[in-house]
Amino acid sequence: MPDEERLTEDIIELTRQFARYGYRMITGLLNNAGWHVNHKRVERIWRREGLKVPQKQAKKGRLWLNDGSCVRLRPEHVNHVWSYDFVQDRTHDGRVFRTLNIIDEFTKEALVIRVKRKLNSTDVVDALTDLFILRGPPRFIRSDHGAEFVAQKVRAWIAAVGAKTAFIEPGSPWENGHCESFNARFRDELLNGEVFYSLREAQILIDKWRRHYNTVSPHSALGYRPPAPETIVQIDPRTIMH
Repeated sequence: MPDEERLTEDIIELTRQFARYGYRMITGLLNNAGWHVNHKRVERIWRREGLKVPQKQAKKGRLWLNDGSCVRLRPEHVNHVWSYDFVQDRTHDGRVFRTLNIIDEFTKEALVIRVKRKLNSTDVVDALTDLFILRGPPRFIRSDHGAEFVAQKVRAWIAAVGAKTAFIEPGSPWENGHCESFNARFRDELLNGEVFYSLREAQILIDKWRRHYNTVSPHSALGYRPPAPETIVQIDPRTIMH
C-alpha cells in the first residue's frame, strides 16, 4: 500500500510516546488523528516491527447477593455516577503526597485530580464544590469507606446538594471498578515512570496527564475515543469581516 511506510512511521512514533499502549489503543490514536485504519492492519504492522502486544487482562465478575440480585450501580448518563478515591505517591525527597481522583463513570472523564501533601474531608468537600458549581451535582457519588469519605461533614454536604452516596463494601474493590481501573492506568502511565522533584512539579505534570487522558488518550469502553475530546471549530476565512 502506498501509505504503508508513513503509517508504520506513525505507529512507531506513537508507540515510542505511549509505551504502555497496545495496538488497539494506537489504532484509536491514529483514527483520532485522521487515519482510517482498522486494528487488524495496525496489529500486522505492530507484529512485523517487533512491537510488544500487552497481555490481555483477566475479566472481573459481577458482585451478586445471595438472592441472585446484582448490587452494582451502573452509570446510565453524564452526571449519573461519579467515583472518587485517593492515590499515594512520593516526591524525590521521599515525602508522601496524595491525589484525590474524581471521575464520571459514564464518560470516563477525569473531572479533577487534586494533589496535596495531605488530603482530608475538607479537601473532598472543596473539590466537589468546585465541580458542582461547574457541572451540577451527580445523582450518586461512589467511594470506599475511607474516613475522608464517610465523615459526617462530607455525607451531610452531599445530601444537602441533592446527591446520594454509594459506598462500596470493605475489601470489594471491584464494586468501584471504574475508579480502580483509572487509578491503575494513572499509576502505570505516569506515576511509575516519573520522578517528581517537588510537589509543584507533581501538580503540573499530573494535570497535564489528566488533560491528555481526557482529550487525546483512547478508551476501549468508548470505542477507542477519548473521554472528552477537544472540539476544533473551523472558520471559513471568507466569513471574517475586515
